[in-house]
Amino acid sequence: MRLGLAENWLQFTLLVIVNVCVGGLVGLERTTVPLIGTEVFGLTSDLAVFSFIIAFGLTKAATNLAAGALTARFSRKQLLVAGWLIGTPVPFMLAWGPSWWWIVAANLLLGLNQGLAWSMTVNMKIDLVGPARRGLATGLNEAAGYTAVGVTALLTGYLATVYGLRPAPELIGVVFVVAGLALSVVVRDTAAHVALELAQHPKPLPDGERIGPVATFARTSWRERSLRGASQAGLVNNLNDGLTWGVFPLLFTEHGLGLAAVGLIKGLYPILWGLGQIPTGHLADRIGRKPLIVSGMLVQAAGFVLALVLLERPLLAGILSAVALGLGTAMVYPALIASVSDHAHPAWRANALGTYRFWRDIGYAAGALLAGLLADAFGLNATVIAAAILTAASGLLAARWITEARPYR
Repeated sequence: MRLGLAENWLQFTLLVIVNVCVGGLVGLERTTVPLIGTEVFGLTSDLAVFSFIIAFGLTKAATNLAAGALTARFSRKQLLVAGWLIGTPVPFMLAWGPSWWWIVAANLLLGLNQGLAWSMTVNMKIDLVGPARRGLATGLNEAAGYTAVGVTALLTGYLATVYGLRPAPELIGVVFVVAGLALSVVVRDTAAHVALELAQHPKPLPDGERIGPVATFARTSWRERSLRGASQAGLVNNLNDGLTWGVFPLLFTEHGLGLAAVGLIKGLYPILWGLGQIPTGHLADRIGRKPLIVSGMLVQAAGFVLALVLLERPLLAGILSAVALGLGTAMVYPALIASVSDHAHPAWRANALGTYRFWRDIGYAAGALLAGLLADAFGLNATVIAAAILTAASGLLAARWITEARPYR
């Protein structure tokens, strides 16, 4: 048994395909669900419409945090399979749920599914490749997931145009559930790879060092500057995603775009986010994590500015904003996960990644809540301005707090 991408290419490839299914399941909601709230169920409050994102974000964040602790009792493979079993009802509830609360309940299950399944694919890939290729490994993992999000958003936009908002667009999720569960049963666990990395690690864990979930949560959230910097940047990054998830379909339909055009905008963002992580993940291994994190946050802030400055031409505004947001997020995403992995000892890395992913995915709920409150009080444009300011500020904090810790080779 050896660590490395080439040495474990088959298992790594299976996990990439699993994460395509994970991303595809959440991609079902990117184009249609906000419009289901307003057009099917007649919701008039933006905060009520965005409640499904709040439910998803809170559940996914809490599950991410629990997933790190659960790896002490269960194998990564067991948690991966459990995530898919929990997510099985989601497409059916989205397609035929008789009230808005069924949609919210589906998002509670979706949050559990994503928290377990996506967390385990990240951890298992990092386990397989070892420390020297973490950036590339996380880039490939996130690329697979978010490209699937984008392609599914495009497809659901097309299906909604042809067949209506429900049930056809949501039922393609059945394919993702069946394939994801079947492959998760086949893939091998990576506990032996973790043990091998621990044996090879040049810095043994100090005697008496606390590595439990509570100690690691404190260390990752605020005690260590670099981990704190990564956690806040991850939170704001996904705040952007949660905000655009709810705001952009409403903003651009208000300015005359149809479902297909909105689907293009909502699909382009995660596709670029996904595919862009392959080169940026590799780049993070070569030039370091911090330059990509700081510049990526600033590029995202520019994307929000573009959405408003060009709003009189809504399709152009949406496309250029999606390009900037997608590329900026692609710069940030693998670099943040790799940075957390660099600063965490293998003995407590799963808990550190769980804590980081907790703060990152709290951003979904924070973004939806902020968007709902600001949109109801001041309008959608003010919400986009607030997102631009917060994102730029987060980039400056990352520049101040994050330091490089090159992984051993």
